[in-house]
Amino acid sequence: MPLKLIKRYGVWHYEGTLAPGDRLRGSTRTANKEIAAQLAAKVEAEYWQRHLHGPQAVLTFPQGVAHYLAAGKGDTKREQLYLRRLIKYWADYARKHHRASEMKVKDMTPGLVRQSAVDIHPKDSGATRNRQVLTPTLAIINHCAELGHCNFMRLKRFDFEEEIKAPVTLPWLDTFCAYAVSPMIRALAVYMFSTGRRISDAKRLDWPDINFQNRKVKIHKTKNKKQQFAHVPNRLLVELANLPRDRRPFYMSETTLRIQWDKTIEAAAKDIPEFPRLTFHCCRHGATTKLLHEKIDVVTVGKLVGMTPQQVMKTYGHAQNDPTLTDALFDTPLTRGDDRLNKIKGLEE
Repeated sequence: MPLKLIKRYGVWHYEGTLAPGDRLRGSTRTANKEIAAQLAAKVEAEYWQRHLHGPQAVLTFPQGVAHYLAAGKGDTKREQLYLRRLIKYWADYARKHHRASEMKVKDMTPGLVRQSAVDIHPKDSGATRNRQVLTPTLAIINHCAELGHCNFMRLKRFDFEEEIKAPVTLPWLDTFCAYAVSPMIRALAVYMFSTGRRISDAKRLDWPDINFQNRKVKIHKTKNKKQQFAHVPNRLLVELANLPRDRRPFYMSETTLRIQWDKTIEAAAKDIPEFPRLTFHCCRHGATTKLLHEKIDVVTVGKLVGMTPQQVMKTYGHAQNDPTLTDALFDTPLTRGDDRLNKIKGLEE
Protein backbone atom coordinates (compact mmCIF):
# COMPACT_ATOMS: atom_id res chain seq x y z
CA MET A 1 0.00 0.00 0.00
CA PRO A 2 1.64 3.28 -1.08
CA LEU A 3 2.11 6.15 1.34
CA LYS A 4 -0.74 8.61 1.57
CA LEU A 5 -0.47 12.36 2.02
CA ILE A 6 -2.45 14.02 4.82
CA LYS A 7 -2.48 17.73 5.50
CA ARG A 8 -2.23 18.80 9.13
CA TYR A 9 -2.04 22.43 10.22
CA GLY A 10 -1.07 23.52 6.72
CA VAL A 11 1.81 20.98 6.36
CA TRP A 12 1.71 17.73 4.39
CA HIS A 13 2.46 14.47 6.24
CA TYR A 14 2.85 10.94 4.87
CA GLU A 15 1.72 7.67 6.43
CA GLY A 16 1.00 4.12 5.40
CA THR A 17 1.93 0.45 5.79
CA LEU A 18 4.34 -0.75 3.12
CA ALA A 19 5.03 -4.27 4.43
CA PRO A 20 3.25 -6.26 7.15
CA GLY A 21 4.06 -4.64 10.46
CA ASP A 22 6.05 -1.77 8.91
CA ARG A 23 4.06 1.43 9.29
CA LEU A 24 5.71 4.65 8.21
CA ARG A 25 4.66 8.16 9.14
CA GLY A 26 6.33 11.52 9.16
CA SER A 27 6.26 15.13 8.07
CA THR A 28 7.43 16.43 4.71
CA ARG A 29 7.81 19.89 6.31
CA THR A 30 6.27 21.62 3.30
CA ALA A 31 2.89 23.09 2.38
CA ASN A 32 3.48 22.36 -1.32
CA LYS A 33 1.65 19.14 -2.23
CA GLU A 34 3.78 18.46 -5.32
CA ILE A 35 7.01 18.65 -3.33
CA ALA A 36 5.44 16.62 -0.52
CA ALA A 37 4.54 13.88 -2.99
CA GLN A 38 8.11 13.75 -4.28
CA LEU A 39 9.48 13.50 -0.73
CA ALA A 40 7.01 10.76 0.17
CA ALA A 41 7.97 8.84 -2.98
CA LYS A 42 11.65 9.14 -2.01
CA VAL A 43 10.92 7.79 1.49
CA GLU A 44 9.02 4.89 -0.01
CA ALA A 45 11.77 4.10 -2.54
CA GLU A 46 14.44 4.10 0.16
CA TYR A 47 12.28 1.84 2.32
CA TRP A 48 12.01 -0.78 -0.42
CA GLN A 49 15.72 -0.54 -1.18
CA ARG A 50 16.50 -1.15 2.45
CA HIS A 51 13.86 -3.87 2.77
CA LEU A 52 14.95 -5.79 -0.35
CA HIS A 53 18.70 -5.11 -0.52
CA GLY A 54 19.67 -4.37 3.10
CA PRO A 55 20.57 -1.15 4.94
CA GLN A 56 23.75 -0.67 2.89
CA ALA A 57 21.58 0.23 -0.10
CA VAL A 58 20.39 3.47 1.49
CA LEU A 59 23.00 4.42 4.10
CA THR A 60 24.30 7.93 3.40
CA PHE A 61 27.58 9.35 4.63
CA PRO A 62 25.92 11.84 7.06
CA GLN A 63 23.94 8.93 8.52
CA GLY A 64 27.20 7.04 8.94
CA VAL A 65 28.70 10.03 10.74
CA ALA A 66 25.65 10.12 13.04
CA HIS A 67 26.17 6.44 13.95
CA TYR A 68 29.84 7.16 14.59
CA LEU A 69 29.12 10.12 16.88
CA ALA A 70 26.35 8.22 18.70
CA ALA A 71 28.97 5.65 19.71
CA GLY A 72 30.92 8.38 21.51
CA LYS A 73 33.61 8.65 18.86
CA GLY A 74 34.95 11.74 17.11
CA ASP A 75 34.00 13.99 20.00
CA THR A 76 36.97 16.37 20.03
CA LYS A 77 36.78 19.79 18.39
CA ARG A 78 39.53 18.89 15.94
CA GLU A 79 37.83 15.64 14.88
CA GLN A 80 34.49 17.41 14.44
CA LEU A 81 36.19 19.97 12.19
CA TYR A 82 37.44 17.12 9.99
CA LEU A 83 33.97 15.55 9.92
CA ARG A 84 32.28 18.80 8.84
CA ARG A 85 34.71 19.12 5.93
CA LEU A 86 34.05 15.53 4.88
CA ILE A 87 30.26 15.90 5.03
CA LYS A 88 30.40 19.04 2.88
CA TYR A 89 32.77 17.44 0.36
CA TRP A 90 30.65 14.32 -0.14
CA ALA A 91 27.41 16.33 -0.34
CA ASP A 92 28.94 18.46 -3.11
CA TYR A 93 30.25 15.33 -4.84
CA ALA A 94 26.81 13.65 -4.71
CA ARG A 95 25.08 16.70 -6.20
CA LYS A 96 27.64 16.97 -8.98
CA HIS A 97 28.05 13.31 -9.96
CA HIS A 98 24.93 11.49 -8.69
CA ARG A 99 22.27 14.21 -8.74
CA ALA A 100 21.53 13.39 -5.11
CA SER A 101 21.57 15.47 -1.97
CA GLU A 102 23.82 13.09 -0.03
CA MET A 103 26.45 10.52 -0.96
CA LYS A 104 25.62 6.86 -0.28
CA VAL A 105 28.34 4.94 1.50
CA LYS A 106 28.03 2.02 -0.94
CA ASP A 107 29.16 4.35 -3.76
CA MET A 108 32.28 5.47 -1.86
CA THR A 109 35.08 3.32 -3.27
CA PRO A 110 38.65 3.28 -1.88
CA GLY A 111 39.78 5.17 -4.97
CA LEU A 112 37.20 7.91 -4.45
CA VAL A 113 38.12 8.22 -0.77
CA ARG A 114 41.81 8.66 -1.65
CA GLN A 115 40.87 11.23 -4.30
CA SER A 116 38.79 13.12 -1.72
CA ALA A 117 41.95 13.57 0.36
CA VAL A 118 43.73 15.08 -2.65
CA ASP A 119 40.78 17.36 -3.42
CA ILE A 120 40.44 18.60 0.16
CA HIS A 121 44.20 18.99 0.76
CA PRO A 122 45.75 19.52 -2.70
CA LYS A 123 49.03 21.00 -1.41
CA ASP A 124 49.38 19.23 1.93
CA SER A 125 51.54 16.28 2.84
CA GLY A 126 50.54 12.64 2.85
CA ALA A 127 50.51 12.72 6.65
CA THR A 128 47.86 15.47 6.66
CA ARG A 129 45.75 13.64 4.08
CA ASN A 130 45.93 10.45 6.10
CA ARG A 131 45.14 12.13 9.42
CA GLN A 132 42.36 14.48 8.35
CA VAL A 133 40.63 12.50 5.59
CA LEU A 134 41.52 8.82 5.26
CA THR A 135 41.59 7.96 8.96
CA PRO A 136 38.20 9.50 9.92
CA THR A 137 36.48 8.33 6.71
CA LEU A 138 37.72 4.77 7.20
CA ALA A 139 36.74 4.83 10.87
CA ILE A 140 33.17 5.92 10.03
CA ILE A 141 32.66 3.35 7.27
CA ASN A 142 34.12 0.45 9.25
CA HIS A 143 32.12 1.43 12.34
CA CYS A 144 28.94 1.25 10.26
CA ALA A 145 30.14 -2.09 8.85
CA GLU A 146 30.40 -3.44 12.40
CA LEU A 147 26.74 -2.44 12.86
CA GLY A 148 25.82 -4.32 9.68
CA HIS A 149 24.94 -1.20 7.68
CA CYS A 150 27.59 -1.52 4.95
CA ASN A 151 30.67 -3.44 3.86
CA PHE A 152 34.11 -3.04 5.44
CA MET A 153 36.68 -0.96 3.57
CA ARG A 154 40.45 -1.18 3.28
CA LEU A 155 42.57 1.38 1.49
CA LYS A 156 46.17 2.33 0.95
CA ARG A 157 47.50 5.27 2.94
CA PHE A 158 49.52 8.07 1.40
CA ASP A 159 53.28 7.81 1.70
CA PHE A 160 55.07 10.59 3.51
CA GLU A 161 58.48 11.33 4.92
CA GLU A 162 58.14 11.10 8.67
CA GLU A 163 59.56 14.15 10.41
CA ILE A 164 61.81 13.35 13.33
CA LYS A 165 60.98 15.77 16.12
CA ALA A 166 63.87 17.07 18.20
CA PRO A 167 63.27 16.35 21.90
CA VAL A 168 63.19 19.13 24.46
CA THR A 169 66.21 18.95 26.75
CA LEU A 170 66.55 20.26 30.27
CA PRO A 171 68.90 23.12 29.20
CA TRP A 172 66.41 24.10 26.48
CA LEU A 173 63.59 24.08 29.02
CA ASP A 174 65.59 26.20 31.48
CA THR A 175 66.30 28.78 28.79
CA PHE A 176 62.68 28.79 27.62
CA CYS A 177 61.43 29.37 31.17
CA ALA A 178 63.91 32.22 31.68
CA TYR A 179 62.45 34.06 28.65
CA ALA A 180 58.79 33.01 29.14
CA VAL A 181 56.38 35.83 28.30
CA SER A 182 53.93 34.75 31.02
CA PRO A 183 53.79 32.46 34.08
CA MET A 184 51.19 30.35 32.29
CA ILE A 185 53.40 29.55 29.29
CA ARG A 186 56.29 28.75 31.63
CA ALA A 187 54.10 26.41 33.69
CA LEU A 188 52.78 24.81 30.49
CA ALA A 189 56.28 23.93 29.29
CA VAL A 190 57.23 22.48 32.67
CA TYR A 191 53.94 20.53 32.84
CA MET A 192 54.31 18.90 29.42
CA PHE A 193 57.99 18.06 30.03
CA SER A 194 57.41 16.78 33.59
CA THR A 195 54.48 14.53 32.71
CA GLY A 196 55.21 13.77 29.06
CA ARG A 197 51.64 14.73 28.14
CA ARG A 198 50.10 16.30 25.06
CA ILE A 199 48.85 19.88 24.77
CA SER A 200 45.27 18.55 24.65
CA ASP A 201 45.81 16.86 28.03
CA ALA A 202 47.21 20.09 29.47
CA LYS A 203 44.25 22.15 28.26
CA ARG A 204 41.78 19.76 29.95
CA LEU A 205 43.56 20.08 33.28
CA ASP A 206 41.49 21.69 36.04
CA TRP A 207 42.27 22.49 39.64
CA PRO A 208 40.25 19.57 41.14
CA ASP A 209 42.52 17.28 39.09
CA ILE A 210 45.61 18.43 41.01
CA ASN A 211 46.40 16.93 44.41
CA PHE A 212 49.10 19.20 45.82
CA GLN A 213 49.43 17.20 49.02
CA ASN A 214 50.07 13.83 47.35
CA ARG A 215 51.77 15.45 44.32
CA LYS A 216 49.53 13.78 41.77
CA VAL A 217 47.61 15.06 38.77
CA LYS A 218 44.70 13.31 37.10
CA ILE A 219 44.88 12.90 33.31
CA HIS A 220 41.44 12.16 31.91
CA LYS A 221 39.99 11.78 28.42
CA THR A 222 43.34 10.70 27.09
CA LYS A 223 43.86 9.60 23.48
CA ASN A 224 43.53 5.94 24.51
CA LYS A 225 40.38 6.78 26.53
CA LYS A 226 41.94 5.68 29.85
CA GLN A 227 42.07 7.79 33.00
CA GLN A 228 45.61 8.08 34.29
CA PHE A 229 47.58 9.76 37.07
CA ALA A 230 50.97 11.45 36.78
CA HIS A 231 53.48 12.39 39.45
CA VAL A 232 54.10 16.11 40.05
CA PRO A 233 57.80 16.94 40.54
CA ASN A 234 58.70 19.82 42.86
CA ARG A 235 59.46 22.20 40.00
CA LEU A 236 56.03 21.64 38.46
CA LEU A 237 54.40 21.93 41.88
CA VAL A 238 55.84 25.43 42.31
CA GLU A 239 54.84 26.53 38.79
CA LEU A 240 51.23 25.36 39.25
CA ALA A 241 50.98 26.91 42.72
CA ASN A 242 51.90 30.32 41.31
CA LEU A 243 49.05 30.36 38.77
CA PRO A 244 45.74 32.13 39.57
CA ARG A 245 42.87 29.85 40.64
CA ASP A 246 39.94 31.76 39.12
CA ARG A 247 39.97 29.57 35.99
CA ARG A 248 41.63 26.46 34.60
CA PRO A 249 45.48 26.51 34.66
CA PHE A 250 45.80 26.57 30.85
CA TYR A 251 42.45 28.08 29.89
CA MET A 252 43.56 29.89 26.72
CA SER A 253 42.91 28.47 23.26
CA GLU A 254 45.61 26.33 21.70
CA THR A 255 46.20 29.04 19.09
CA THR A 256 46.78 31.71 21.75
CA LEU A 257 49.08 29.43 23.71
CA ARG A 258 51.07 28.69 20.55
CA ILE A 259 51.45 32.43 19.86
CA GLN A 260 52.84 32.98 23.38
CA TRP A 261 55.05 29.92 22.96
CA ASP A 262 56.52 31.28 19.72
CA LYS A 263 57.00 34.75 21.23
CA THR A 264 59.02 33.19 24.04
CA ILE A 265 61.22 31.35 21.55
CA GLU A 266 61.70 34.55 19.52
CA ALA A 267 62.73 36.44 22.67
CA ALA A 268 65.28 33.75 23.54
CA ALA A 269 66.59 33.60 19.96
CA LYS A 270 67.43 37.33 20.02
CA ASP A 271 70.05 36.69 22.70
CA ILE A 272 70.84 33.10 21.68
CA PRO A 273 70.68 32.92 17.85
CA GLU A 274 71.15 29.14 17.81
CA PHE A 275 68.18 28.58 20.18
CA PRO A 276 65.97 26.10 18.26
CA ARG A 277 62.23 26.40 17.74
CA LEU A 278 60.65 23.34 19.33
CA THR A 279 56.94 22.61 19.47
CA PHE A 280 54.54 21.58 22.22
CA HIS A 281 54.88 17.94 21.24
CA CYS A 282 58.66 18.06 21.51
CA CYS A 283 58.15 18.14 25.28
CA ARG A 284 56.57 14.68 25.10
CA HIS A 285 59.55 13.46 23.08
CA GLY A 286 61.91 15.14 25.53
CA ALA A 287 60.35 13.60 28.63
CA THR A 288 60.46 10.11 27.13
CA THR A 289 64.03 10.46 25.90
CA LYS A 290 65.27 11.91 29.21
CA LEU A 291 63.76 9.00 31.18
CA LEU A 292 65.30 6.46 28.79
CA HIS A 293 68.73 8.10 29.08
CA GLU A 294 68.35 7.89 32.87
CA LYS A 295 68.32 4.10 32.28
CA ILE A 296 64.67 3.59 33.25
CA ASP A 297 63.24 0.54 31.51
CA VAL A 298 60.93 0.97 28.51
CA VAL A 299 57.84 -0.50 30.18
CA THR A 300 58.12 1.88 33.14
CA VAL A 301 58.77 4.87 30.88
CA GLY A 302 55.63 4.04 28.92
CA LYS A 303 53.59 3.88 32.11
CA LEU A 304 54.97 7.20 33.38
CA VAL A 305 54.19 9.18 30.23
CA GLY A 306 51.02 7.35 29.22
CA MET A 307 52.01 5.32 26.16
CA THR A 308 52.80 1.76 25.18
CA PRO A 309 56.37 0.41 25.14
CA GLN A 310 56.03 0.08 21.36
CA GLN A 311 55.27 3.81 21.07
CA VAL A 312 58.25 4.61 23.26
CA MET A 313 60.63 2.62 21.06
CA LYS A 314 59.17 3.54 17.66
CA THR A 315 58.30 7.22 17.98
CA TYR A 316 59.21 9.01 21.18
CA GLY A 317 62.57 7.61 22.25
CA HIS A 318 65.62 9.32 20.68
CA ALA A 319 69.13 7.94 20.55
CA GLN A 320 72.00 9.74 22.24
CA ASN A 321 74.00 11.73 19.72
CA ASP A 322 77.41 10.70 20.99
CA PRO A 323 79.54 8.49 18.73
CA THR A 324 82.17 8.06 21.46
CA LEU A 325 79.80 5.83 23.42
CA THR A 326 81.41 2.87 21.62
CA ASP A 327 84.44 3.43 23.86
CA ALA A 328 82.42 1.53 26.46
CA LEU A 329 83.02 -1.66 24.46
CA PHE A 330 86.60 -1.67 25.73
CA ASP A 331 85.91 0.02 29.05
CA THR A 332 88.15 -1.17 31.87
CA PRO A 333 88.97 0.26 35.28
CA LEU A 334 92.18 1.71 33.81
CA THR A 335 90.36 3.56 31.00
CA ARG A 336 87.63 4.96 33.26
CA GLY A 337 89.95 7.31 35.14
CA ASP A 338 91.45 7.43 38.61
CA ASP A 339 88.16 8.16 40.40
CA ARG A 340 86.44 4.99 39.29
CA LEU A 341 89.61 2.96 39.77
CA ASN A 342 89.90 4.19 43.33
CA LYS A 343 86.27 3.27 44.00
CA ILE A 344 86.91 -0.27 42.80
CA LYS A 345 90.01 -0.58 44.94
CA GLY A 346 88.01 0.63 47.91
CA LEU A 347 85.40 -2.07 47.33
CA GLU A 348 88.12 -4.75 47.11
CA GLU A 349 89.57 -3.67 50.45
